[in-house]
Amino acid sequence: MVGERRLNALLDRYGDATVAEAIDELRARAARQMRAFIAEIPEGTYRATAWIDSDGVVNDPLEIALAVTRRGEDLHFDFTGSSAPCAGPMNPVRATTLSAIYLAMRHIFPEVPMSAGAFAPLHVAGIEGTFLDAQYPRPVSGCAAEVSQRIAEAVFAALVPALPDRVTAAPAGTSGNFALGGHDPAKGRDFVMYQISGGGYGGNADHDGLSNGCSTIGISKAPPVEIMEQAFPVLYHRYALHEGSGGAGAQRGGFGLDYEVELRRGNARASFVMDHGRFGPQGALGGGDGACNRVEVLREGQPPYVPAHLSKEQDIPLAPGDRVRVRTPGGGYGDPLTRDPQAVAEDVRLERYTPEQARALFGVVLDGEDVDLAETRALRQSRRADRPLER
Repeated sequence: MVGERRLNALLDRYGDATVAEAIDELRARAARQMRAFIAEIPEGTYRATAWIDSDGVVNDPLEIALAVTRRGEDLHFDFTGSSAPCAGPMNPVRATTLSAIYLAMRHIFPEVPMSAGAFAPLHVAGIEGTFLDAQYPRPVSGCAAEVSQRIAEAVFAALVPALPDRVTAAPAGTSGNFALGGHDPAKGRDFVMYQISGGGYGGNADHDGLSNGCSTIGISKAPPVEIMEQAFPVLYHRYALHEGSGGAGAQRGGFGLDYEVELRRGNARASFVMDHGRFGPQGALGGGDGACNRVEVLREGQPPYVPAHLSKEQDIPLAPGDRVRVRTPGGGYGDPLTRDPQAVAEDVRLERYTPEQARALFGVVLDGEDVDLAETRALRQSRRADRPLER
């Protein structure tokens, strides 16, 4: 109602024709700005692939095949070769696929004002007949929260070689949807607890990735654990960074979230719609991939239960004392053998990586908390000599 009043006030003050002309001008300026930024991309075609763990029904990955071509002042996104429509709820509608591309370009060129004109130079083809253009009655409930982020990841992976100073390595790229529903006998009522969680962002040319950031498509994360424990019959035993989950790189990826929650009373069922359980977020320009999403149900006296689809399952029964543990993903950017050894030592001091991981991932040898520079230099030289492409 406030928006309606203010729009009418504009129309009353300036007249319909002037307001419509101003809107057209804003669209035209946004289109010109986007085309000016597109001109930074060298002419050519850039290809990338991103994967969905599964559709939650058929336990096979879904492929997003993307070719991005800069032609003149326009960008063309071709998804020919992507997977066919799927049985589970991971089919994006056309609007979701287009929105995910626009979202990715907003991340890459944030200076362009938000306007339909900003997207006029972006052209999409090749989605017809694939799972990226869902037709009735295909199920679509997981497309906006999960598949959209994988489409954005494909755009990032395709364009990072062309715009290395602007594009990051892939972020965690999952909303971490976790639902717990059941009956609370202490309160005499049914409940549904719903949690989304953050993950690590990819590194970029300037700095390491953000840890426990919100999903690529939104700004929401889980409520405080104290609120969750008051509202639902649960107890959080862990809520911390997922140490070691950031992909190795000259600028490493950020770290995901590691939480563990216990059902205290009553009975409940747990459901998950997540991703990156089979494939970690992609590194960039020689950087390592981020860690995979890990979901476990812990029951006393039994081995951990891992869903068959790794990141997706519904109606898992829980009894009092059962716990759910989720570790969200963290990708790296650039050659990890060029990372500042002192930055690696600081990560180890803060227990983000172990000394063994520092050696294996970054080629950094530690003597206590200090870097052994001679051993580090020798190890890195040996690693580089073993790389086939650099012989």
